[in-house]
Amino acid sequence: MARYDPNRPPRPLDARAIERLALHYVGRYATTRAKLASYLTRKIAERGWDGAAAAPIEALVERFAALGYVNDRIFAEARAASLSRRGYGERRVGEALKAAGIDGEDAAAARAIAKAGAHDAAMAFARRKRIGPFAGEKPDRDGCRRLLAAMLRAGHPFELSRRIVGAMPGEEIDIES
Repeated sequence: MARYDPNRPPRPLDARAIERLALHYVGRYATTRAKLASYLTRKIAERGWDGAAAAPIEALVERFAALGYVNDRIFAEARAASLSRRGYGERRVGEALKAAGIDGEDAAAARAIAKAGAHDAAMAFARRKRIGPFAGEKPDRDGCRRLLAAMLRAGHPFELSRRIVGAMPGEEIDIES
């Protein structure tokens, strides 16, 4: 077997090689159709394509989706649930789904999950960052402004964020009303 030579350019990909790369990728990472297509496009750009016709990226991605190796809806729902548990709001979940190339019905189902758990996610974020009722002491005006900005960057609505940040340490707040 030949030794690896870093000065020698890698061999161009063919249909079998690109399928092996795709199988390895979906076996290792939870992914979407868009992310798989982007990965394969990047690999072809790096190594080149050894074929008469264009690389069958879209056909391969569709075949993997039909086989169930890639499922955008399941990915979106899992990502939405994960981000919500970590304390991120509906807007931030939507941005993450858009970055992963998920839109339409698949994104709508995931956004519904995030919307249903919006209050719990806000409280989880406040607990993790020690904001409002979870703080050791009430911050000054600039501190409150920074904490409010953090809540907003995490994707929470302004009114909900303002109520949490404005709560006294140890105070029981009813965020549902």
